[in-house]
Amino acid sequence: MKKFDFLTPIGIVLGLVVMLLAVLTNAGISGLVFMLDIASILIVFGGFIAAIIITFSLVELKTMPRVMREAFRSEDHDLQKLINTFVDLSGKARREGLLALEVGLDEVEDPFIRKGVLLAVDGVEPDIIKDIMMAEVVAMEERHRKGRAVIEKAGEYAPAWGMIGTLIGLVLMLQNLNDPSTLGPNMAVALLTTLYGSLLANLVFIPMATKLANKTDQEVFIKQIIIEGVIGVQSGQNPKILEEKLSAFTSEKQNKVELGDENDAA
Repeated sequence: MKKFDFLTPIGIVLGLVVMLLAVLTNAGISGLVFMLDIASILIVFGGFIAAIIITFSLVELKTMPRVMREAFRSEDHDLQKLINTFVDLSGKARREGLLALEVGLDEVEDPFIRKGVLLAVDGVEPDIIKDIMMAEVVAMEERHRKGRAVIEKAGEYAPAWGMIGTLIGLVLMLQNLNDPSTLGPNMAVALLTTLYGSLLANLVFIPMATKLANKTDQEVFIKQIIIEGVIGVQSGQNPKILEEKLSAFTSEKQNKVELGDENDAA
């Protein structure tokens, strides 16, 4: 079940608050006012939006709001519950035969599990079942990659347009060196566009894209467990043996988490 992920907005707000507090501490309210420059905003936002429109098709652009919403949603996967599901299916298949698995299959929430079990009931060979289900996993990864590509490119284009704004500001400043009153506004455009572009890329787009990539990896991991579970049920494995086999995946995930914690500590 998907639920709202508070960490994404908390991270974005925290980043903005820290930056604003730093400005307030050094320059006060006048510093915040100075940080708001319409010309810089137009250059960065207009530039990277135009570049995104050029890069992607209309169909791909329409998916961007939906893909970005996924960064604000999380899904808890109960691995033990998933393992227990296949242990129950395996026990039922050994007692009553594979055909008996069709009864009550509608109660299984995950359509990927239902598809695999139905293939097993139909007598499809294990290797073919695995190929069919892995093909769906690959298709899912490609679909997620394409959806994520728009956000990744936005993360590349935003700082690039910040640099373009900086060049524009410097050109305007050099053009009017004989008029000291123009140096401040032009320098503001030069520096603030870089700030806006870097802020958008490193606080919004790149973290969102990374989070979506991590979610895809998690979904692939879950589907791998499901595939192994379906193959185990289809081949008539003993429920206890199947449970031990699938439990290895939970150990693998825990090891990855612990390894990540150790790397962070290092």
